[in-house]
Amino acid sequence: MNNSVGNTARLLGAGLRALLVLTLVCGVLYPLAVTGVAQALFHDKANGSEIKADGRVVGSELIGQRYDLPLKKGQKTPEPDLRWFQPRPSNGLGENSVNTQYELLLSGATNLAGDSEELIAQVKKAKAAVVKDNSTANHEVAPADVPPDAVTSSGSGLDPHISPAYAALQVHRVAERNHVSVARVRNLVDEHTEGRTLGFMGEPRVNVLRLNIALAELTGRSHGS
Repeated sequence: MNNSVGNTARLLGAGLRALLVLTLVCGVLYPLAVTGVAQALFHDKANGSEIKADGRVVGSELIGQRYDLPLKKGQKTPEPDLRWFQPRPSNGLGENSVNTQYELLLSGATNLAGDSEELIAQVKKAKAAVVKDNSTANHEVAPADVPPDAVTSSGSGLDPHISPAYAALQVHRVAERNHVSVARVRNLVDEHTEGRTLGFMGEPRVNVLRLNIALAELTGRSHGS
């Protein structure tokens, strides 16, 4: 009986010591080491790839954001602020119904099939809006010129990039709305067009947030205002 109690006590003691050691190593020392290396070698990425403008953080280069006008009385869906380059649609985003204090968004795709009538209707409506919004007095957008990313959301709904084709399609409208030359706006797009990662992965792309910050600097106003 005494041997059984003693063995049990030794096993419990060994288990407790293992728990304390593993908690210290895996729960304290390892996270501190990883955090220290990340802060030392990848400071910007470790802190969310934040982008600053006018001395304040205006977003992350990894997460897309919308550029909309303030809601009017009785309006449920805001209209796009056409002075700015617009991102991809974010139809995959859901509304958080649990934590209303922070109004969190859910990331995800629409999960609609390619032959879904709802998806087809969304695409047609989005294409008509893109053509209408981006046609100017001196430049008319043809429906055939609208690229896929202008009318469909990404898998996450949070894509911060658009294709160079969609950015180019918006150049005339942005130039007209901001009273600057088309050439200057087109140069901004060219300067902010990123190539394929390592030269072969992915597609050329334009980060909308960085492009709009450059546009704000060109026009002399604050980003997003």
